[in-house]
Amino acid sequence: METYSFLRHLADSWFLLAMTLGFLGLCLWAYRPGSRAAHDEIASSIFRNDDRPADPTKPTNRKEA
Repeated sequence: METYSFLRHLADSWFLLAMTLGFLGLCLWAYRPGSRAAHDEIASSIFRNDDRPADPTKPTNRKEA
């Protein structure tokens, strides 16, 4: 069997199967039952240091529309 034909066969069948199984595995890992707490923590991490409201006396760079 020629090298190109062999590699083409692997890419068409086995690698496609491996990529599909990997994708499904990552989806199942992301939606596993114990991951809600981690996802909630990650989603709110950008607000971790926002302990005080914005100062209304400081001017903003936004243009009033």
